[in-house]
Amino acid sequence: MSEFNFNNKTFSLLENSENGKVNSETIFKYKQEGNLVTADYYGGTIKYGKIIANLSNNTLNMLYQCITTENELKAGKAMAKISLTKNKKMKLKLNWEWLGDKNNSGISEYIEN
Repeated sequence: MSEFNFNNKTFSLLENSENGKVNSETIFKYKQEGNLVTADYYGGTIKYGKIIANLSNNTLNMLYQCITTENELKAGKAMAKISLTKNKKMKLKLNWEWLGDKNNSGISEYIEN
């Protein structure tokens, strides 16, 4: 089992690739049951989004989907590496890829609030 607990944790963006849709106003609210991790996200450029992920050690294998404020439906997949900051906050580094969008990909980082 993992040392990380995402239940009732909130995350925000630190850094995103240019072709990413999330911005600094987007908030991610996570839940966890065992190795199942889910999140709702919204704010900024995102009307609503959903993440479902499998937690294994220090990695989240994620699928995500959202609708943007421009009414774009987007979906993708990501592998997130989890680390801890000096003050014990979780940090996520995602290698992500849009599905069906010429497979554009990027890297983004998020921090626990």
